Amino acid sequence: MTIATSQTTLGECVTFLSGGTPSKSNPAYWGGDIPWVSCKDMKVDRLHDTEDHITRLGAQNGTRLVDRGTILIVVRGMILAKVFPIAIAQRQVAFNQDLKAVICREGVVSEYLYYWLKANEHEIVGLADEAAHGTKRLQTDRLVALDVELPQEEYQRRIVAILSAYDDLIENNTRRIHILEDIARRIYEEWFVRFRFPGHENVRMVEREFGLIPEGWNIKSLKDVCCLVQYGYTASAKHEATNSRFLRITDIVPPFIDWDTVPYCDVSEKVFEKYKLVVGDIVIARTGATTGYAKRLNKFHPASIFASYLIRLRANADTSNYFLGIAVESEDYKRFIKANLGGAAQPQANAQVLASKILVVPTTELQREFDKIVEGLMDQKEILQRKNLNLRRTRDLLLPKLISGEIDVSNLPEPVTD
Repeated sequence: MTIATSQTTLGECVTFLSGGTPSKSNPAYWGGDIPWVSCKDMKVDRLHDTEDHITRLGAQNGTRLVDRGTILIVVRGMILAKVFPIAIAQRQVAFNQDLKAVICREGVVSEYLYYWLKANEHEIVGLADEAAHGTKRLQTDRLVALDVELPQEEYQRRIVAILSAYDDLIENNTRRIHILEDIARRIYEEWFVRFRFPGHENVRMVEREFGLIPEGWNIKSLKDVCCLVQYGYTASAKHEATNSRFLRITDIVPPFIDWDTVPYCDVSEKVFEKYKLVVGDIVIARTGATTGYAKRLNKFHPASIFASYLIRLRANADTSNYFLGIAVESEDYKRFIKANLGGAAQPQANAQVLASKILVVPTTELQREFDKIVEGLMDQKEILQRKNLNLRRTRDLLLPKLISGEIDVSNLPEPVTD
């Protein structure tokens, strides 16, 4: 088949739509079932849901609704200094003024243009300038002028079929990860919050300062159940290969630590031994908007130390690090930290605050029973997360080659469409 392309511009391929924010002072606009997309939701490729929701009335007052399959891009925010967030809506959504919706015209496959934009992310980030108030912005006139070599629609669909197969696998694995996390969290809550652990019928409840707890359990702070509470190492991260990865706050905020993107740090053997991370260690962000975000290190990670803006907790020998990890990675822990930091513009917590959270600690025997169940779940979760990293790497290697035509897909059968 001959690959027919046309030289055009992005402005001739799409229409850009602006969003907005319904008045926050009107409760009738908020809390409905319509996802309302803002920059914080743009961390995924396929957008199924959002943190905030609006009502039908809210959708009619100050924002805009777009249908499933619409491309959403961030056009304002400091994140544009580094990356160009882009997602494709999987349901009808509304969106705020920091985003634009991209509506494809006839002959342009929406999913193809989504991948085209991802393939040209570096060039698009370079178009961002600074608004009067200092934040980054992508001006529409610069976007519409981008040159696009557009293949015929049949060829676009062939490319989409290849790339979306990777995204389908990633999405399926992500659902399985969420199920595994949910199972572990539900067991934790059932056993250690509701006290419905195996054999609970035969355990007497006793009154303590925080209410009734099972006999033999204790009330302790995080510090009490840790043999180590430690600030990280102050150093400048280097990207050339040296002897240790250097874990930072930005590395622990995503759902999974991508060790390939964690920079290296050249340190002495003495420093490495002092700050070396081991299986079961928990690291917590102690400054910035992500103060209180935490990660428990499971079984796979390279030789690494942790940065000074992190605090490391290591559980005592008689305390389960799985139990501790779920407790510290929870939303409840983030709320606790937020409540203890007040409304500071730049939050910062010391080790005393981060380790002061009070826990109801079960018996060592029950924690070991918990470990037997949760260890397998966490291992499966880590395997799936690593599979997703490999799938993303492969997709991202193929992406520019497919979009540029370097890989010819003309001999592939035309995908079946709904």
